[in-house]
Formats: sequence, C-alpha cells, structure tokens
Amino acid sequence: MSDAHDKTALFRYKAVEDQSAAVRAVLQDVYAALQERGYNPFGQIVGYLISGDPTFITSHKNARTTIAQIERDVILEELVKYYLGK
Repeated sequence: MSDAHDKTALFRYKAVEDQSAAVRAVLQDVYAALQERGYNPFGQIVGYLISGDPTFITSHKNARTTIAQIERDVILEELVKYYLGK
C-alpha cells in the first residue's frame, strides 16, 4: 500500500512543479504585454493581485484572459515561494 501513497505523493510534487512553470509563463507573458502597451507591469500586476480587478491587466495579446486562468492565491503562493527560495 505504501507504493500507492508514494506514487501519489510524487504525482502531487510533479503537479506543483508544473504549476510553478505555468505561473511563471503567464506572468512573463502578461508582463511583456503590459510593457508593450507602456504600463508599469509591476504596478499593474500588483493592482490585479490585490484587488482582483481584471482591468488592471491589458487585453493586449490576450493577457487579461491568460492571467485570469490562474487563481490569484496560486500566483501569490508561487511568488512567495520564489522570493523565499523554496
């Protein structure tokens, strides 16, 4: 029975790694779209993360739809993990 538990744990770990990569890719795409439109990407992304208001993110290059596909708490969790080196 422990093999099944080990495999499940390994799968969850893999899913978290995939989530990190997805969040990173989304943030990079959104950052680029905001920058292309002349916005301060950091301020706009922070505004979105704090408020949940999607209008902080440009619709250019589908950035608003892209960032909305990931829950804000997931994005914040990944940012904290990255910042703390975890």
